[in-house]
Amino acid sequence: NFFGTAELAKLAIKHKIPKFIFVSTDKAVRPTNIMGASKRMAEIYMQALSATSTSTMISSVRFGNVIDSSGSVIPTFRKQIKSGGPVTVTHPEMVRYFMTIGEAAYLVIMTSIVAKKTGVFLLKMGDPVKIYDLAKRMIALSGNELKTKESKEGIEIIFSGLRPGEKLYEELLVSKTDMETAHPKIFMDSNTTNINLYDIDNVIEEIKITLENSNFSKLKKILKKYADYKP
Repeated sequence: NFFGTAELAKLAIKHKIPKFIFVSTDKAVRPTNIMGASKRMAEIYMQALSATSTSTMISSVRFGNVIDSSGSVIPTFRKQIKSGGPVTVTHPEMVRYFMTIGEAAYLVIMTSIVAKKTGVFLLKMGDPVKIYDLAKRMIALSGNELKTKESKEGIEIIFSGLRPGEKLYEELLVSKTDMETAHPKIFMDSNTTNINLYDIDNVIEEIKITLENSNFSKLKKILKKYADYKP
């Protein structure tokens, strides 16, 4: 996420591409896992790089879960239901924000249009959905019954427990302090970082050396310092 995005953005500047949009995630907000931290590092790099660019406007767009994407829980639930269960849910109180693939693609394109300056843009995604309720709804829509203590027939839901670095609640994407844009569902993050390109390039080299030496404890310290990583 970090190295690949950095190289692509530098190439966009080199070839004078007018706009570069980096697709980030809500997991980059106070990240609790490496994926979120790597996305947050990429956001920071985009902000530092954009300050040096006169030919390319670089922005980041951040949103939550996309229904039926490769990382979505819905295809997993569908497969588990088709095989007769059980359906695995991490925690009964876990909630997530969802949007369709069409909505995600549309809003990324719209961000490239409404973005008049560099920044991190947030997509307003409505109310969060409880994953347990989603699982029950999908079981019902498939024509099956939910297996309960009273009913021994049907498809069972089991709780697998939170994995390391997994949150019960993703951070709300749009806060009261975020700035409105010309689109009602697109906001601009009011928080910016002051790190410059020289500093972040040094961080990149430090991370590369750390990875080459397999020094993961040091890597975590770097991500804690720059990406607000909270393992």
